Order: sequence, then structure tokens, then C-alpha cells
Amino acid sequence: MKNYKISRRLFVEKMGKTAALSILPFSVPSAFANQLTPSSDDKEIRIGIIGAENSHTRGFAKMFNIDKKFPGVELKYVWGETEAFAKDAMKRGGIPNMVKDPKEMLGKIDALIVDHRHGKFHLEAAIPFIKAGIPTFIDKPFCYRLEEGKKFLALAKKIGTPVTSFSSIAHSYETFDIKRQVESMGEINQVVRYGPIKLDSEYGGVFFYGAHIIQPLMYIFGDAIKKVRMNDNGKNSSASLIYENGMLATLISTTKKYGWETHVETKDGMMKLNATEDYKGKIPKNDLDMVTMFKTGVEPRSYESILSGVAVLEALERSVNSGKWEDVIK
Repeated sequence: MKNYKISRRLFVEKMGKTAALSILPFSVPSAFANQLTPSSDDKEIRIGIIGAENSHTRGFAKMFNIDKKFPGVELKYVWGETEAFAKDAMKRGGIPNMVKDPKEMLGKIDALIVDHRHGKFHLEAAIPFIKAGIPTFIDKPFCYRLEEGKKFLALAKKIGTPVTSFSSIAHSYETFDIKRQVESMGEINQVVRYGPIKLDSEYGGVFFYGAHIIQPLMYIFGDAIKKVRMNDNGKNSSASLIYENGMLATLISTTKKYGWETHVETKDGMMKLNATEDYKGKIPKNDLDMVTMFKTGVEPRSYESILSGVAVLEALERSVNSGKWEDVIK
């Protein structure tokens, strides 16, 4: 067997300690192994994308095809919910090919991105590619129902296809920077996080923006959220989340400005959490880890973490409907 340029030690050195916090013990899934070459780090990657309604599609295409942030990695194929969406993404992102059926991409791509606006469409679209061993990134939210997500990830694990999903807000250098700071702060019993939550979104209600507000919280403080309650007066909304250790996290839905902030209560009062370094100019961690998975099979986020996020969103959705505290059922 040839000596592939992939090892956990070299990968961790390359990605640094920050990235190492988020990756699983290294392994090359069986269905993916036959795609590796002796120079896999330099391997050209042809990407296909399912979904063109979302502005993220144009962003991915611009990054790969126009800005060429990852030389040798190109977004070659797009399927759109409508032909107009697909053609717009092609024009604005330099995507050369459109398909009328996503399955037309099978045998033509090395990696897949699934990017619908509503998470209920994500997993069914990805299944044929998972079965074919195509590494797949699923944009937020990973899915719309926890049980569906469990079955999908069990299938990916059984076949050996690398899969991941995360919010770009959560999976960032800034979030991991803040996580390191919090680990040295001692006990924190109250957190307040600000960001948009659109309970009336046609793209899944709380699921649409919810991943952006809860995933950073869970990256920083852990997944052990016990119960949640959503509060809504028809104009403004907030949510309360209680951790197993008693910590209270309050989510405030902002309506005037797009953006996210996290504050913690300390002995000196409420303090906004900020990154200690300026990461502008670096390739974003979410993009780097996605492409690294495409090339190496390293999944940058555990399945448990992915599913925990979906479980919290489901509990928040139940609370929207009931107006009561709802247990997080995993």
C-alpha cells in the first residue's frame, strides 16, 4: 500500500490546536478510501451543489470558482429549485454546468454540498451520494427531524462516507477563541446570547436561523441542555435554555440588526465575549474544515454534536407551539 500524505499527527500540526478541538479521532472511512491518491492534499476536487435558492450557493461558487481560495477545488455542477435560481448561481458564481436531476452529478463529482433553505429537504437529497461514497457537507440546519438525522448518520457511518454539517457562525476561529477564554473563567451560571430568530419563517420557523444562535452556545458551553422555553408576543421573542448543571442561557431575538453576540455574567457584571485575535484575512475555519474533509475524510464535528443541535431546535419548536417548558429529547 502506498504511503498516503495523511496522518493525524501531520493533520493536527497543519490545522493547529484550535482545529484539533473539533475533530474526531482520525480515520479514513472505507467507502471514501478508494478516492484517495498518494498526493491527496493536492488532489483536484470537483464539487456539485444541490440547491440554488439560498445565497450561500453563490457564496460557495464565488469562493471556489472566482476567488479561487482553494486552488484545484471547483464547484462544477448545480441543481436549482428552479431553473432561474440555478442560472443565477451559474452567472454570479461561475458554475459551468446545470443539471435537471441531482443524480446526474453521480460519477462526475468528488464532493457534494447540500444547500436548501429549508432543512426538511437536505437528507433525502444527499442519500444517493452518501451511498456512492461522496463526501458531503450539509448546510445549516442539518435536518428538520431528529429521527431522520439519526437514520441518515447511521447510514453514513455504515457505508463509511464522510459527512458533516455546521453553522458558519458557530464553526469559526472566533467561536473557538471564545471557548478557550471561557474554559479559564471558572463557573458561569448565566449567559445571554443575541441574534435573529424567525419563528414565522416559511423555511422551518425556529430552524431557519436557530442553528446560528444555538450552535455557538453549544460549542462554547457544551451540549448538555436539559429543557427549553420559547417566549413570543407576536412581535418579539426570546428563549430560556437550562443546562444540566443549572446554567441558564437566555436567547434574545434581535429585530433591528443582523448579527450575533454572547454575554456572560461574572463577579464584575455582564461581559461581552469577544475573540482575542483578529482573524480577518484568514480562510474561514468552516470553509477550511469542509474542504479538508472533502480531501481527507476527517469529519470536523461529531455526530453527537450535530444531533444534539437538532434536538434543541426540535424542543424549541415544540415550545413555540405549547408555550411551555419542553424537555430536550435526544
